[in-house]
Amino acid sequence: MVRNRIRRPTMRMNFRRLVALAFTLLAPRLGAQDQYFDSDGVRIRYIVEGKGAPIVLIHGFESSLDIWRTRGILPNLAQNYQVIAFDMRGHGKSSKPHDPGAYGREMALDVVRLLDHLGITRAHIVGYSLGSLLTSQLLTLHPERFITATLIAGAGRLDWSDEQQRATEAEASEYERECISRSLIYRISPADRPKPTEKDIQALIATCMADSTRDRFALGAVARSRGDQRITSAAAAAVTVPTLGVVGSLDPARNGMETLKKLRPDLKLVVVEGATHAGERGILGRPELISALRDFLTSH
Repeated sequence: MVRNRIRRPTMRMNFRRLVALAFTLLAPRLGAQDQYFDSDGVRIRYIVEGKGAPIVLIHGFESSLDIWRTRGILPNLAQNYQVIAFDMRGHGKSSKPHDPGAYGREMALDVVRLLDHLGITRAHIVGYSLGSLLTSQLLTLHPERFITATLIAGAGRLDWSDEQQRATEAEASEYERECISRSLIYRISPADRPKPTEKDIQALIATCMADSTRDRFALGAVARSRGDQRITSAAAAAVTVPTLGVVGSLDPARNGMETLKKLRPDLKLVVVEGATHAGERGILGRPELISALRDFLTSH
């Protein structure tokens, strides 16, 4: 009887050790843990996964770093690279100031501050949509920090007009009222499909309002800061960092990518037939994207 009393706790203790060991072994598969750093007064969430040459991933507007994992891009790259992904300020689990002055080019400079925080001198950089626009700006501000750049569905805010500023203000007001921008939704909707109905729009509003990670006033502030992310055509043309551009044939951003190709003949541009900016046919879910990205990274 005494021996039995001794063995049971030992067996329970061994079981706990086995569970702990299992979690340790599975941790890389389950995904890297969230980490945070202070970026000039703004708390930024980031993760680091994998080993090898560093790659920074910048997600799109209204999204978070999690999109890279759900689309399979992060785990794919983490097999051979040290992948660094973060929530842009105003998004995900990062801080969400309501002052437009806290955004603009500060969103791009967060990348440089994150590299400094991690002690990384140079890295590959991959941006999607808004992340791609920030990447374009970074190539004009701090080209010395990047080995290569990949622009997915966004060429950069090339120059800036009064008309664009008025449209930006209208979208910002829409975000503050309804948590979404009808104007933006209509603009990026595929040309070969019907525009969203009012019922669709109301469903999106309800989903957004119920999402605790979304702050409509922060989204409005991000929209209002777009003018501070503009780059001149001359600055874009002067970039020498090896750059890959990937865009869907049905994405309105294709025009901007083709304009950038004219400014930078060295840009390697891949157009994915039938791919859209987002949604079920979105460029991030297409196998052609990861194939082109891996080929490009290997060549550099």
